[in-house]
Amino acid sequence: MPLALFALTVAAYAIGTTEFVIVGLLPTVANDLHIDLPLAGLIVSVYALGVTFGAPILTALTGRIDRKHLLLGLMALFIVGNTMAALSPGYVPLLVARVLSAFAHGVFFSVGSTIAADLVPEDKRASAIAMMFMGLAVAIVTGVPLGTLIGQTFGWRATFAAVAALGVIAFVGLWVLLPSTLKKAPAATIGDQVRVLGSGRLLIVFAMTALGYGGTFVAFTFLASILEQVTGFHASSVSLILVLYGIAIAIGNVAGGRLANRDPVRALVWLFAAQALVLVVFGFTAVSPWLTIPTLAALGFLSFANVPGLQIYVVQLASVVRPAAVDVASALNIAAFNLGIAAGAWVGGLVVASSLGLGATPWIGAIFVVAALVLTLWSGALDRRSPLHPETAASAA
Repeated sequence: MPLALFALTVAAYAIGTTEFVIVGLLPTVANDLHIDLPLAGLIVSVYALGVTFGAPILTALTGRIDRKHLLLGLMALFIVGNTMAALSPGYVPLLVARVLSAFAHGVFFSVGSTIAADLVPEDKRASAIAMMFMGLAVAIVTGVPLGTLIGQTFGWRATFAAVAALGVIAFVGLWVLLPSTLKKAPAATIGDQVRVLGSGRLLIVFAMTALGYGGTFVAFTFLASILEQVTGFHASSVSLILVLYGIAIAIGNVAGGRLANRDPVRALVWLFAAQALVLVVFGFTAVSPWLTIPTLAALGFLSFANVPGLQIYVVQLASVVRPAAVDVASALNIAAFNLGIAAGAWVGGLVVASSLGLGATPWIGAIFVVAALVLTLWSGALDRRSPLHPETAASAA
């Protein structure tokens, strides 16, 4: 693999860390800024919404910019956003800083994946993209617990300062290692995106993504608070538990890809069913430290095991119902993942603020996943009625 690809991976690691590290820092941020947990949870929602709406629009608007210059500009914006977060005197400036980082996140992964594919021979493109996205998985395993530990020891602002420093390292790597003659991919227009959103079949899959992936975030957003206030773990133990959770996520992501290779819909049905069941179980086991650990390991495995299947399925379906806009459909599915995060975090905040409390967030999340399961069964039935072959594209759309 070319060295330029490792620069993209480091950048993905920095971005993945800033996206998810806030989960471990929510209690610390809430205490320091004197806000309640539901309000702190909006920090997660605002970031996810920034990716959801910023990525497709900004990707379309920046299509004519040189690819290397665009990535360097995005990393500069990322550094500015995290530096602002580190210096934030209050809640509103922190939200603004998170939105700036989110804009950089969305466009980076949209553009970076095409660059990664162009850096290698055609028969290694999938491996190159997987290599770049491995930065996200490694961030969950190492960056999030380490960032949580830094925040608990030196304050949450120190975590964002460390992430900004990671961004500087990524910026230098991209500047030095990325070639200046990167090929420009055809830019997706707003019209292309509207046409994809006009397909009822694809809208079903986007809803599956948002509900199935977002369901876990009803509880995951407040996981540190659940572990401290419901389970009874000391704050210093949370970062170690997040390491376990991250390892389970990484294993689940790989295993989910293998399960979805042959029949993504069948794999998603079983994964969503198991995910909903484990969320319900977590609602009961959260009060026991000994039972919480294996339950979280199972939940981590399942919460990201559906990601490859959802992404593969939308590409397969789009190649039939919107063959001229497969990349647009793929990008909008990434937006759907983040819309699910935003909705899950927001609903979780409502549950925490209600009489139900923290302990109810897992089974409320299970309701989201059951809805995704129903949509998956429906979409699978539509596939059997109109098999995914080009000649059936008109009826499928």
